[in-house]
Parts: sequence; C-alpha cells; structure tokens
Amino acid sequence: MFNNSSKILFVIIMMLGSLITITSNSWLGAWMGLEINLLSFIPLMSDNNNLMSTEASLKYFLIQALASTVLLFAVILMMMKSNINYMNNFSYEMMIILSSLLLKSGTAPFHFWFPNIMEGLSWMNCLLLMTWQKIAPIMLISYINMKTLILFCIMLSVIIGSLGGFNQSSLRKLMAFSSINHLGWMLMALMINESIWLIYFLMYSFLSFTLTFMFDNFKIFHFNQMFSMFFNSKILKFILFMNFLSLGGLPPFLGFLPKWFVIQQLSMDSQYFMLMILLLSTLITLFFYLRICYSAFMLNYYENNWMINIQMKNMNYNLYLILSFFSIFGLIMISMFYLML
Repeated sequence: MFNNSSKILFVIIMMLGSLITITSNSWLGAWMGLEINLLSFIPLMSDNNNLMSTEASLKYFLIQALASTVLLFAVILMMMKSNINYMNNFSYEMMIILSSLLLKSGTAPFHFWFPNIMEGLSWMNCLLLMTWQKIAPIMLISYINMKTLILFCIMLSVIIGSLGGFNQSSLRKLMAFSSINHLGWMLMALMINESIWLIYFLMYSFLSFTLTFMFDNFKIFHFNQMFSMFFNSKILKFILFMNFLSLGGLPPFLGFLPKWFVIQQLSMDSQYFMLMILLLSTLITLFFYLRICYSAFMLNYYENNWMINIQMKNMNYNLYLILSFFSIFGLIMISMFYLML
C-alpha cells in the first residue's frame, strides 16, 4: 500500500512521537506524543500480502484509542481538580492514568489484545510492537509513584507471560507472551534503576531483532516450519534454537546478563519474594524453550523425508552469524573484558 520512502517517513514520525512523550513535562504533552506515535504506526501495520493485517491494525487502533481516551479523561479531571498539570501530582486520577499506560504497553492484566494483534502482523512490525512501542508508556509509568500496584502488575506479567507460552504452535504468539514476561522484568528493572532498565531494554531489543531477522528471511511463522525447513542446514537450526535459549535468559548466553543485574540488585535490597516470583517464571519459560529445542540438539531425532530448499543471501547470512555470535557468546566476552579491567 505504501512505498519504502513513505514507510521510512512514518517510522521517523513514530520515533518523534515517542521522543515528544519522553521529553514532555506535562501529561497533555505526553498524550499528544502518544497520539502521534499511534497514528504513524497504524499505516506501517497495513500489508497487502497479509490478510490479517487489516484486522490487526483495526484492533490495535481501537485498543490504543480507548487507552488514550481514558488517559486524556484522567488528565482533564486532574487539571480541573487541582489546576496542576505536572507529572508529580499524586491522586486517584493517577491510578486511572497508570491503568491506561499499562493497557498501552500490554502489561498484564491488560495484555489480552497483545497476542492476537501480534498474530496478524509481519515480523518487522512485530519487532516494532515488542520494542519501540513500549518505550514511551514505560517511561511514563516510571513517573508514577504507585509501587504496590506496579509490583502486582509485574507479578501478573511474569506469571502470565511464562504460562501463556505453553502449547503454542505459533511463533508470533510465543514471542508475544515472551514479550509480556520480559516486560515484567523491565518494569522491575525500572523500579530499581533506570540504567538497569536501559541495559535490559537494549539487550532484549537486540535478541528480538536476531530472532525476527531469521524468521522474516525464511518466512517462518510456526514451529513445524522450523523442523522441516532446516533439514539441509543443521548449523542454522542449531544457532536458531541457541538464540531461543538466549532470549529465555539461560546462562551463559547474553540474555542472562540483564537478568543477572536485576537478580543481584533484588538480592542486595532483600526483596526475596519478588526475586522468587521472577526466577520461577523464568524457569517455566526456559522449560518450554528447552522442550522445543531438545529435538534440535538430538542427533538421532526423526525428521521429515522431504527437503525444502532454503536460500539466504550471503550478506544476510553473514549478518545473522555475527548477531548470533554476540547473542551466544556475549556474556562470556563481557565477563572476560571485565576480568581484564
């Protein structure tokens, strides 16, 4: 529907909308940035090759418009009540604002729309929805001083995100529930330290890009495609499942590094209950990741007799190998660099 230059323009406007939200010093300005971000992301979701993209874009628009309406309603109430338009005002209206921001980011228990919309998008749009579209709501959540409610949403996010991945045959839905689980970890990191949140977000974005880059190149959307498409390339299949384990946070892969920071800080602050909830949810996530990856690591595993010829450009293949190298050996390299210092 749109050419590449138009899509690049929409991406730039989307990023500018997020930056307006982050740099705003009033809730009205933040709402305006969120609306610019929303209206520029909707055209990117449309895809003529995907019949479900129209339905997904309509659902996304309705959900985000509902959250924006609730946010604007709470901001107007707060301005009428106290004539204060700054973000440090604490009131019952702040709870409504927090709920709308949690709905925008897809945090549990407001996550119901996220997996269904992910199922209808292309992989690059899924990547934007999992990463960039969460920056502005998360930064606004950090301005709200309602620790108990945020901790409750963190616990729900990590539990639902880990349990929701069971019995999923769709990779996009699995990535959606994985994103909900990681969102709980990111909110916990944000409550501890913004620097830890930034490290976690960058690492998660890098690992998500590595996986979606591979899925988009081979047009893989379900698990059975992975087992049949890599019949004649054991190395690609092995690296792909190793990246899955890195996204799940299994040491010694790179995905364990941001979780290591959060675990260390929670143990230093003696928040053992939250630490136990986060670790148990990660163990559940790693369980079904390992169950999926088990067959790829077995040499005598039965595979289909037919062979699907996979083709990947040399540039894309080399780029994927470089990204996978940092994803798999990143923690070891950082640890060695730290010891050298």
